Amino acid sequence: MRPSNEGASVGDPQQSSASGRAAPSKPLRGFRVLDLSTLFFGPYASQLLADYGADVIKVEAPGGDVTRWVGPSLEPGMSGSFLGSNRNKKSIVLDLTRADARAALARLVGTADVLMHNIRPQKLEKLGLDPVTVRAAHPRLVYAVFNGFSEAGPYAGRPAFDDIIQGLSGLPALARMQTGQPQYMPTVGADKVGALFGAQAIMAALLGRERTGAGCLVEVPMFESMVAYNLVEHLYGHSFEPTRGDMGYPRALSPWRKPFRTSDGFVCMMPYADANWRSFFQTIGRPELCDDARFISIVARTANIHALYEIVDTAVALHSTAFWLQTCERLDIPAGKMNEPHELEHDPHLQALGFFQLHDSGVPGTQVRMPSNPVRFDGQSPSLALAPRLGQDTVRVLQESGFSPQEIEALTRSGDALPPQPSAPQETSP
Repeated sequence: MRPSNEGASVGDPQQSSASGRAAPSKPLRGFRVLDLSTLFFGPYASQLLADYGADVIKVEAPGGDVTRWVGPSLEPGMSGSFLGSNRNKKSIVLDLTRADARAALARLVGTADVLMHNIRPQKLEKLGLDPVTVRAAHPRLVYAVFNGFSEAGPYAGRPAFDDIIQGLSGLPALARMQTGQPQYMPTVGADKVGALFGAQAIMAALLGRERTGAGCLVEVPMFESMVAYNLVEHLYGHSFEPTRGDMGYPRALSPWRKPFRTSDGFVCMMPYADANWRSFFQTIGRPELCDDARFISIVARTANIHALYEIVDTAVALHSTAFWLQTCERLDIPAGKMNEPHELEHDPHLQALGFFQLHDSGVPGTQVRMPSNPVRFDGQSPSLALAPRLGQDTVRVLQESGFSPQEIEALTRSGDALPPQPSAPQETSP
């Protein structure tokens, strides 16, 4: 690959598959991303870029990204947690505690369009990756920093994990406003929300570079990303100065806002428009509620949401899930069953889309299941490839980047760069 910082990176023409059908669109084809991030925040962002066609090179320490060792796996270093945020990438191993490995990384940076990492500022200069130096040498580079907190504020440089950021962003407090108990979102939500902001920002920076010829420094702070995400609706009365009410969107915070228990399970339903509610009130035998001042408009319903949802909860419990799904379809009220996570693999809509894909694992008699990227380009989802084994692409990436056979041999012999290893010591992590 030609070093992209020496000229514009343009996507390769789309190729046709052997069947004659156009290959899935890869709008980021031709862009190279050098990713030094670990865990979920940065890697999930770079996985999205890889799904869209970027050549994402995951630079790992000799022990590998810690998520390689978290949870079930078919072989050492290939856990389900790692597979979920590292598909479509290449893996190279550089021991950045060693000078020659750092020199090799500096050469690789010269071949990249994007450099991204989640390394705390205190360590950057020692690695030769401080943004001022790197950007001076590579003015077309998009340099993306995935950190816990913006470096412009007093929290700069603090360590940050998903639980900490969820708490600081007010998310558990919102849960307490709804249920009486603070709790975290049952997913690494801050990591993934930040990753979505990060992938979007990198693509915007690349678009800007194609127009201006200049790269830029992109800062993706997890804390601020999560605050922005939480306050879309919950800033509420504090959207104004002076304030015009409390923070918190009442409908979302109602303790009755949850799947409604039916006589045999749960249903998720949401009458919303005035006509939806009139139809619902008539169906449950409460036509007088159609003219109840508490529920006659969306403004009134929002102010009285607790009482409204309590009425729904009582009525829904009298009939089966199938009854309510059929009734809501007849009344044009949005509704759906509450799926258990294991049921998603069998959801008829997802099955029709081929959303879950099975790929050869490389371990005889086993496969790996992957959810698709949900975005479609010209009607097709991005193609998927299994996450890389630790260091599986070290030699190939160095070759593609202009290293001579002698240089590669010296790097691998000394341990500065490592090709695939038979196995790695298993680690544990929360």
